[in-house]
Amino acid sequence: MTTITAELTEGYVVRISDGRHQWLADEPLDAGGTDVGPSPYELLLGSLAACTAITVSLYVQRKGFAVTRVNAEYTFDRVHAEDCATCDDDATGVLDRVRSHVVVEGDFDAATAERVRQIVSRCPVHRTLEAGVHFDETVEVRPGS
Repeated sequence: MTTITAELTEGYVVRISDGRHQWLADEPLDAGGTDVGPSPYELLLGSLAACTAITVSLYVQRKGFAVTRVNAEYTFDRVHAEDCATCDDDATGVLDRVRSHVVVEGDFDAATAERVRQIVSRCPVHRTLEAGVHFDETVEVRPGS
């Protein structure tokens, strides 16, 4: 099980830890932050991009394929359902949308290239986001001292 802790330090700066590593998150200047670290959505997209690159790398190494480059680029935005040509036909209102552009370069035949395309969307973070997440939340609000 992975456990991450986050502590608000000053302004919107958050110190994040997994027990072994520490990093910062913040809001950009135009959102009132000091921009000393990536925003929460940037961290989310970074996790997705890292997972994609690692998953593709593990697959091609296990299969013995020669890869010269793996690059994953993700963007996040919100869009009205009626403005989204690639969204579900039953979708309504404003939707969260993640767009990707993944480049895998190597010596592949057509069948291998198609399989690599399929592997991209099989990274665990992608699958979790796509399936949705069940939250089991405990919130304590304590009087300040």
